[in-house]
Amino acid sequence: MRAFRSLSRVMVLGLLRDRTAVFFMLLFPLMFLVLFGAMFRGDTAPRAHVVQVGDVAVLDDLAEDELASLGEALRLERSADREQALDDVRQGDADAAVWEEDGVIQLRFSAADQARAGNVQGLVNSLVQSANVAATGQPPAYLLNTDRVEDESVQAIQFYTPGLLGWAVAMGASFMSAFTLVSWRKKRILRRLWLAPISPGTVIGARVGVSLGLAFAQLAIFLGVARLPYYGLQLSDQWWLAVPLVACGTMAFMAVGLLIGALTQSEEAANGALQVVILPMAFLSGSFFPLDMMPAWLGHLSNVMPLKYLNEAMMDVLSRGGGWGDALPTMGGLLLFAAVVTAVAAKLFRWDDT
Repeated sequence: MRAFRSLSRVMVLGLLRDRTAVFFMLLFPLMFLVLFGAMFRGDTAPRAHVVQVGDVAVLDDLAEDELASLGEALRLERSADREQALDDVRQGDADAAVWEEDGVIQLRFSAADQARAGNVQGLVNSLVQSANVAATGQPPAYLLNTDRVEDESVQAIQFYTPGLLGWAVAMGASFMSAFTLVSWRKKRILRRLWLAPISPGTVIGARVGVSLGLAFAQLAIFLGVARLPYYGLQLSDQWWLAVPLVACGTMAFMAVGLLIGALTQSEEAANGALQVVILPMAFLSGSFFPLDMMPAWLGHLSNVMPLKYLNEAMMDVLSRGGGWGDALPTMGGLLLFAAVVTAVAAKLFRWDDT
């Protein structure tokens, strides 16, 4: 037990003395949470800028309350020059131009921003259909009622916290295990530990304990910041399942770090290999943006990445009201992944560089 405590203390002090490591493992991912949480705190889409050229009946005939309601989604600007309006759309200074010609509403938009183009088309189409109903005096045969599946209080922070936390855990666990293995092998500390009266289980236990401690600190810091009134994260009833999920994710990415540490011979090489593995995995696993925004072939590629399943399970238990049924399969898969990759790393393990 004394050896375990001594090794753990050495590992923790080594981490704290490396300010670069502390920054990239704790503060760097937290910066993304603070930035994204502030940018998307309102959870509202920006208003589309539409240039109205001349008279357009469906817009001009709107009542004041209808016009005020439309103003929440569209910012209308009047113009008498159609070519200038179209040029503004091409240059990105406006999202769309609309005019009326021989009773036909003409709408022109840019394909550069598909999201805003879709919003503008939907709104103008709705106005045209409403005007048609008013002109005929016949009510529509069918009505459409739309609403969000989440509670109205759900903000963007609910989606960014789990993904960025998963990325932070992956970075911390993999970098710590890889750098420890490479540094200790290079300095022949591993050889001394092998000759010392310390069991391998003590060394491994200390490494696992320190990595879990860092991961739980990341979990506490992320949830603490996201729960501030400014961001307003609302946790599900079984949010505490994030604790065993973080533990299993730590084991999985410790294994990744051990494999890279076994394959590389210097801290620089280990850092480069980890950046090539972890950062693209974060982008392809939903840490920064939803997976449905990527092409289908990239979506298939993400299915083999453990971070994707960690992020999705964290989202389920933290924000979507998920429970054991969502967490257990992911925990089992992460532990299986950790066992397989650790076995491969053990086959490649070297006590020193000679």
